[in-house]
Amino acid sequence: MPAYMLKHRGFPGRLPGTDFQFTVRRPNPKGVTPITRRERRSDRRAPDRRADTAFVKALWEAFGEHPFERGNLDAGRLSWLFGREVLPATDPFDPADYEALLVLDVPAARAAFPEAFEG
Repeated sequence: MPAYMLKHRGFPGRLPGTDFQFTVRRPNPKGVTPITRRERRSDRRAPDRRADTAFVKALWEAFGEHPFERGNLDAGRLSWLFGREVLPATDPFDPADYEALLVLDVPAARAAFPEAFEG
């Protein structure tokens, strides 16, 4: 039986007009993909930066500064922000649990992605 995975209704599934995925449709039958910190280089492509900004904006609009369950949020997209703008909300934290709680570090997110908080 696959693991329970909360589906965040109303959260954008992807960056419009791209293949940059923000959510997954169903639990991974091979096991939960762990969230790992990925290094963002200063020379990242503009589409990658736009996807990060749009994802931070969606997190802010959906959850604000409150803890949220990982649920069906894409592990790869979270990994680009993990350890900087998105932090574990509990200790211990299991990076391979759909029910793990995360929180947006608003000051760090505002510093890294100011345009995600405009208008």
